[in-house]
Amino acid sequence: MDVLVVDDSRTMLARMKRLLEHDRQAVAATFQDPGAALDEARMRAFDLVLVDYTMPEMDGVAVIRALRAIEHYAQVPIVMITSEVSDAVRLAALDAGATDFLDKKLGRVELSVRLRNLVRLATAVRRLDDQASWLAGEVEKAVRTLREREAEIIFRLSLAVEYRDNDTGDHTWRVARYSQIMAEALGLDADLCRRVYLAAPLHDVGKVAIPDGVLLKPGRLDAEEFALIRTHAAIGQRILGGSNCALIGLAASIAESHHERWDGGGYPAGLSGEAIPLAARIVAVADVFDALTTQRPYKAAMPLDEARACIEAESGRHFDPACVAAFLSRWDDIVAVGATASTRLRDIPFRIEPWARVPALPREVPAEAAAGPGRSAVPEDAAA
Repeated sequence: MDVLVVDDSRTMLARMKRLLEHDRQAVAATFQDPGAALDEARMRAFDLVLVDYTMPEMDGVAVIRALRAIEHYAQVPIVMITSEVSDAVRLAALDAGATDFLDKKLGRVELSVRLRNLVRLATAVRRLDDQASWLAGEVEKAVRTLREREAEIIFRLSLAVEYRDNDTGDHTWRVARYSQIMAEALGLDADLCRRVYLAAPLHDVGKVAIPDGVLLKPGRLDAEEFALIRTHAAIGQRILGGSNCALIGLAASIAESHHERWDGGGYPAGLSGEAIPLAARIVAVADVFDALTTQRPYKAAMPLDEARACIEAESGRHFDPACVAAFLSRWDDIVAVGATASTRLRDIPFRIEPWARVPALPREVPAEAAAGPGRSAVPEDAAA
């Protein structure tokens, strides 16, 4: 138990120190100078403070007020030592934050008992504070664990969806990272950037309802098949919509609107401009860029510079110009994501990221699919 004693009287300081340390339950630090005492209090967490009222440079009320302004001393017992008994002084001390008063005229026995009781009070306050700190730490750990589990569940669900349409789970991570990078470049707050990162992988969750014969068709889709593919946006909203979870709600809006176009020519609702949710506008750029730069059974990967030129050319037509500008402003980071994807599990095994625990699931591509006729350079399900 550490006690701070402030009094301009050497005799009173010695007396207080002797009584406080008599039974070895407390260690007293004594100061005649209130300014020096405050400097020490800012660097050291005392459990109990005793301060004289009448001092030449700063009275006890001012010292108490200064102590209460220091974060640690919000709950610490602070006791005024005084022979001044006027109501005005007591009210001023209480208003400044005094816990109790000690009369300098008290006899040795009573003063000793009062000090012992104050030490017990300070000990109880410290225990409560320690317990509160421990509980806060446990809550923080539990929340962190829940957030990690939430992220991992989302990524594993999105991987299950992607496994039907892609060779590995890297598309999930790349779209998430591209989206996060653009959200940061747009100046969105850190929490929203994180939620975009976590919600983006569910953009194609509606594809679980699309038959394999259409979803995995190696050749160009006919009009009926293309119309069926387009239903995945509305289906994704139905799967995720109506949730009380804000993150799932964000994912629902992305799933529904990531194929809308800035010029109004997209689907399913034909939204345009800022009527399209911002997160969906961000993911639209990320999804198309990854589709362009990824090798599929029906097409080769487009070189990065060509894909960048495609994205830039569609600014103001397919894509929100602000999102394209954000994408281009972080081009080096975008390129780095693609370079990291193929080695992410091998080289970053201990990173606390949901995708770091999600295995790659290479799927064997049927020979006839690999040899089938090519589609357009931009897949219909990504850029329509």
